[in-house]
Amino acid sequence: MRDKTRRERYEEKKQNAKTYPISIAAVNFIHDGNLGYLIRSAACFGAECVHVIGSVPPPRTLKALSGTLLDYVQIKQHSNPTQFLEHIRENDIKLISAEINDEATPLNQYSFNFREPICIVVGHEQTGIPVELIQNSDSVFISMPGVGYCLNTAQAGNIMLYEATKQYEAQARFLEEWIEECYIHHP
Repeated sequence: MRDKTRRERYEEKKQNAKTYPISIAAVNFIHDGNLGYLIRSAACFGAECVHVIGSVPPPRTLKALSGTLLDYVQIKQHSNPTQFLEHIRENDIKLISAEINDEATPLNQYSFNFREPICIVVGHEQTGIPVELIQNSDSVFISMPGVGYCLNTAQAGNIMLYEATKQYEAQARFLEEWIEECYIHHP
């Protein structure tokens, strides 16, 4: 049995938690649960914020669906894709869309470039990602060797966040080792 509440455990973990120059954007989800799950994933993977393009459900709803992690993730609401793109451009953020299209790169072959902050975009459950966002982003797809061809949007976001943070950590380790190697051989 646990001796601490969920909030107490979050507060304790927050002291050493990492945040990455990674955010995720949701395009006007139909199901509140998908946004709640995405918020939970953003908090778990250390994303800076969740951008919501369209409406945001009431905090009470999101709190329950996110495992109460709503309080630990910044939510930025944008009324439409154009307003979201303006924000992205003003802040020099690189967009990466999780979208199956002819120009998309398989996620296992995509290298995230962390020279600038990135934002992963996951689409609406039925209509996907708006064309104007796809045209202004790299498109990446998650290979699915099984019979299915399309993941739930929140699941796709989870996988994309995991891969981005994994690559960020690997690049940071490489840089640290490289600097250490340079220092040892050229003090």
